[in-house]
Amino acid sequence: MTQAFEFKSNGKFIVKVDDYTVKIQPKGFSNFINKGGSKGEKSIPIKSISAIQFKEPGLTTGYIQFAYSGSNETKGGTSAAIKDENSITFFKRELKKAKELIKLIEMKRHESSFPSITSQSAADEILKMKKLMDAGILTKEEFEAKKKQLLNI
Repeated sequence: MTQAFEFKSNGKFIVKVDDYTVKIQPKGFSNFINKGGSKGEKSIPIKSISAIQFKEPGLTTGYIQFAYSGSNETKGGTSAAIKDENSITFFKRELKKAKELIKLIEMKRHESSFPSITSQSAADEILKMKKLMDAGILTKEEFEAKKKQLLNI
């Protein structure tokens, strides 16, 4: 299930989060200028996110910056975050929404670091099917078909 968050400061951002990715889509003239033209939607795999930097809005806008292997993490505070394609900015009135976004992504990061019960069950089922094939109860074709089904191939 995909959840969308919309932020409207220093330009507009639409951030979509599903089980596997965070997609950042900058919109508007301000982002066109600040981010160096229209670059479209940025897709970051959740399992590759190594850190999330968060700054609450105060005198300046707040921001959320995503760091991952191969990204260039800016260290210039809010002014650098405005130009960074891996960052979104937000106003004080959007603080609650920003915290919800971070909480959701952290939850997804945590989930992706553990093997799912389904994959363990699929592995167990494949082992059972292999034993049935070795015993001559299933043909190799039946085993391969069931294995593909269990692995969603």
